[in-house]
Order: sequence, then structure tokens, then C-alpha cells
Amino acid sequence: MLAIALVYLLIICHTSDNHSESQAPVLSHSQQVFTNIMNRKSVRHYTQQAVSKAQIDTLLRAAMAAPTAVNRQPWAFIVIDKVDVLKALAEQLPYAKMIDKAPVCIIVCGDLNKTFKSDGAVDYWAFDCSAATENMLLQAEAMGLGAVWTALYPENDRVQLVKKMLNIPDHLMPMAAVPIGYPSGHERPKNKYKVENVFYNQF
Repeated sequence: MLAIALVYLLIICHTSDNHSESQAPVLSHSQQVFTNIMNRKSVRHYTQQAVSKAQIDTLLRAAMAAPTAVNRQPWAFIVIDKVDVLKALAEQLPYAKMIDKAPVCIIVCGDLNKTFKSDGAVDYWAFDCSAATENMLLQAEAMGLGAVWTALYPENDRVQLVKKMLNIPDHLMPMAAVPIGYPSGHERPKNKYKVENVFYNQF
């Protein structure tokens, strides 16, 4: 009888486990997207794990899917994965000391030959490249990677430094350096929603 009772309990437990698994909430596509956006954070600490060429390709494809003015796509991306170059960038850029701790860094550049200008006055490349950079940050989060946007443009000293170090031609403007790697777990996402910043129909 004891043996039968034990078998019965095992069956009940197994059935209960399967039931609880089947009842686990399934996120809709929109919920997945929202969760990914809310989980994005600036990651400055990385493990030693490498980032693959396939992962870099996915990040760049996500970046280049961003919207651009008149679909000019005024960007270029320089992928840095050589240790000595990463180290040199970290040593020279004041707010990007974490670059040499990451296995890869992507320099997002604006192409002045492709940019759209409104009435010949407002240059749109910085807006377009910002959208591309944000796409890349969100894709990194979705892939379990960590990244951080470190500004180059509009700080002219940083822009000129990177142009010289990486032999960047005059028509390309380095806008951001984005180190990317597997997060060590130091950083956490921040809740930045503030109701006082929201207005309807008029200010």
C-alpha cells in the first residue's frame, strides 16, 4: 500500500508541474519589445567572453534598419576588435575608459556626402545616426549583450582624435563609440518615466 501511495504522489506532483508550466505567462510580441526596451541599460563592465562575427553582423543589420531622412542612410560603421586599438581608444577618450575591457567597439560615423539637408540648412545625419545607435543598443540587450553609448560628436577634440587614430576620411564624422560585450551584471536598468514630462494637446 505504501508503494502505491508513493507512486500516486509522484503522478500528482508530475501532473501539477506540467500544469504550472502550461500556465506560465506567454508574452505577446509587443510585450517582448517593451520588456527589451525597459531592460536596456548602459553597460560598462564586461566578462572575458568574446562577441562573434555573426553577433556583430546582427547588431549592424539592426543599426542599419533605423529610419533616416529621405532614406539617405548617411552612416558608416567601424568595427574595432584589435586589442591594441581598443586600448589606445580607452587611453585617449576621457569618458570611454571601459573600451579596452570590451571585446569589440563599434564607431558610428555620419557620412556627410549622403546626409539630407533641409533647405540647405539643417543637417540630418546626427539624427539618423542616433536612431541607428539606439537600434544597436536595443539589439545588444535582446541578444544578452551589454553596450554603452559614449559620445564623440559634438566634442570636436574627441572627433578629431578618433579621426586621426582610425584614419577616418574628411567626409565621415565619428558620432559615437559603442563598446559591446557580455555584461558582468553590475548595471541595472533605470525607470526613467516621469508623468510630469507628459502633456496632451498643449503644453
